[in-house]
Amino acid sequence: MTMRAAVLGGATGWHGRRLVESLRRAGHDAVVVGWHELGVEIGREESFLPAAVAGADVVVVRGMPSGRLEDVIFRMDVLGRLARTRRVVNDPRALEVAIDKYLCLARLHDAGVPVPRTIVAQDSAGIHAAWEMLGGDAVVKPLFGSEGRGIERLSSRAALAPWLDAADRAVPPGAVCYLQEFIAHPGWDVRVLVVGRHIFGMRRIGSHDWRLNVSRGARPEAWAVPEDWVDLAIRSASAVGAEIAGVDIVPSAAGPRVVEVNGTPGWKGIEAVTNQDVAGTIVRHLAEGA
Repeated sequence: MTMRAAVLGGATGWHGRRLVESLRRAGHDAVVVGWHELGVEIGREESFLPAAVAGADVVVVRGMPSGRLEDVIFRMDVLGRLARTRRVVNDPRALEVAIDKYLCLARLHDAGVPVPRTIVAQDSAGIHAAWEMLGGDAVVKPLFGSEGRGIERLSSRAALAPWLDAADRAVPPGAVCYLQEFIAHPGWDVRVLVVGRHIFGMRRIGSHDWRLNVSRGARPEAWAVPEDWVDLAIRSASAVGAEIAGVDIVPSAAGPRVVEVNGTPGWKGIEAVTNQDVAGTIVRHLAEGA
């Protein structure tokens, strides 16, 4: 069965192009549509949508661009409306959960997935108390973000001070601070890519930074994912509700811990080190559900 697919993402992005090429090779119609092209008319949504989206059987979300809060909310609202009449991958609710680190980790915990101890506070007293409860050595992360941007290790009172000051200066009161215990990893962590029933894995090995993002210089390496880690990844994707998910797992003295789930994961590094056709697997997964 031939699918008509609209890939939402940047027209020049590697992942969008790779996915469109794989879709077309499999005999499907596919085109990349930029997020900024989305527009709707209330009551007649499809009349103002880009033609490729209005006529699509499946809309594949490739990345969520930064922007003003109203831009992000509008785009998610449009995805929600689209999901009423066609398949959207990942489902808009799954994307919302994955994007929000607090909500994502809460879902994982509720599903019995082991996660790092995490506390979210809003005022300086609460932030200071949380930091002390985490042993005076914690990682602070933005609730919304990726590729290690905005992540810092707070291992001293001097490092914590700017966050306390920001909370004290906030008008109106309240400055959300997401604090997570620092896990002393052995210099590597794992990215498991879940595509429906298919699993791909790689280790990310760091040499100079405790943050093990490839964008920060970590070296990707092919890795055979142990069965118990595969189970963690599948349960994590299920807890978020994502068909396609990148699950980050950190080894610790107490066992593996799932740090977060990415609802629009990249796979360039995994394809490079494993020589596996991830894009082709995504296309087959989309066709199975068509």
